[in-house]
Amino acid sequence: MRILVVGAGAIGGYFGARLLQAGRDVTFLVRPKRAAQLKRTGLAIRSPHGDFDLPAPPTALAEDLSGPFDLVLLSCKAYDLEGAAESMAPAVGESTAILPVLNGMRHLDFLDARFGAGRALGGLCVISAGLDPDGRILHLNDLHALAFGERDGSRSARAEAVASALSGARFDARLSQSIVQEMWEKWMFIAALAGTTCLMRATVGDIVAAGAANVATTLLDECAAIAAREGFAPGAAALQFIRATLTAPGSRLTASMLRDVERGAPVEADHVIGDLLRRGDAATTERSALGLAYAQLRAYEARQARIRRETKPAP
Repeated sequence: MRILVVGAGAIGGYFGARLLQAGRDVTFLVRPKRAAQLKRTGLAIRSPHGDFDLPAPPTALAEDLSGPFDLVLLSCKAYDLEGAAESMAPAVGESTAILPVLNGMRHLDFLDARFGAGRALGGLCVISAGLDPDGRILHLNDLHALAFGERDGSRSARAEAVASALSGARFDARLSQSIVQEMWEKWMFIAALAGTTCLMRATVGDIVAAGAANVATTLLDECAAIAAREGFAPGAAALQFIRATLTAPGSRLTASMLRDVERGAPVEADHVIGDLLRRGDAATTERSALGLAYAQLRAYEARQARIRRETKPAP
């Protein structure tokens, strides 16, 4: 199976490198800047599950793509989705499966409209990873899981083929027949975690120490109500796990969105929190804790836009 990994950042780079390590046919679709960096330094992983260094990873620029791949692994940020879709379009043929691992649901609507209904599988990943200043991928915890499946719950031939291609690599790959439910449960968790830690500018443990764990539980309850409204009420086990994670004393956990805010980077506020709010009860969500968290992130985005305008060199 020919696999195209869109991007060689922390997520795509990690899973793509592990697939290469297992002998799979993988090509990274990258931008010129990342291509030049990989040519200089190679692709490197530093992980509790074993380091890996690949001096010359197989890469391609958008203009280099000339034919379809069997599988496209899409791990970009939501605000880069349209550009990524245009770049990877030459690699998408009649039998290509697209496996996106973005958070939320709105990207599925976009991919259906762009490439045809059902082209994209459902998918999610569970991993904490980032890039260091030299472009190395730092795996920050013990989790490195990728779940995927047909959105209608069927066990199709293409899903089985993807499972065969991903199994045996040095990460946890799992074919799910309830992937959309799992995506909703992860979305709830990410939205509650991002909303809480960005609003409070603190780790989960610090928020608990301040006596403000109720902020997290309120956000979670609001997210769960929206999921139930959409027909994807969280299971009891998932809800218990999320609630315990968001209220764990001493936890150093924060959302990656908070780390983006702290370094002045773009955030996925609209895709992760805004879209969830739009699916809720309009009469109550604008007065909700989730609505307050979204307003705070929108204010951050407005401030960053103003700074860019004010520091833009004169023509």
